Amino acid sequence: MPDNPKILAFAGSARTDSLNKKLIAVAVQAARAAGGDVTLIDLHDYPLPVYDGDLEAAQGIPANARRLKDLFKAHHGLLISSPENNASVSALLKNTIDWISRDDGSESGLVPYKGKVAALLTATPSARGGVRGIPHLRAILDTLSVLVLPGQVGVAHADKAFDKNGELIDGKLQTAAQALAGRLVETCKVLHG
Repeated sequence: MPDNPKILAFAGSARTDSLNKKLIAVAVQAARAAGGDVTLIDLHDYPLPVYDGDLEAAQGIPANARRLKDLFKAHHGLLISSPENNASVSALLKNTIDWISRDDGSESGLVPYKGKVAALLTATPSARGGVRGIPHLRAILDTLSVLVLPGQVGVAHADKAFDKNGELIDGKLQTAAQALAGRLVETCKVLHG
């Protein structure tokens, strides 16, 4: 592996002005500063049907799921900012994870996840800062053989948390997001170096 581990970054929201897209941008900048070779994607660019076993049996794995599988396999780490919807992960994020985890021919659906390291963030306009949804995402990724770093960054009242340049107004949150992204890069270096 080169000195710069490859990190795939995305928000679990497709909305144009998503708070989690703002938060992932902060973390991406920090991961790059820490030496990560970061690929930032927008799940809006990879539309997928709602997972349905009958659809999979009739039509196979959608092309966008295969594109995402290839991206996952080409990276050492995952940097994910997840919205909290009804105390859990967003439907978009769960559906994406589910499609990527499907067996594809003789390849296990775990291949895109195996050996990956993930760092989790969340931004929400609520006062709780996404603390109910992140444990669900952590459990899902753990089940898929992803090593999820301990701790996470949760931004409460996120609709008021960013300045006009996209930085977090609260310096402690900005530092926490930067530190988490840096830990992801360093962990990938240790595990995949």
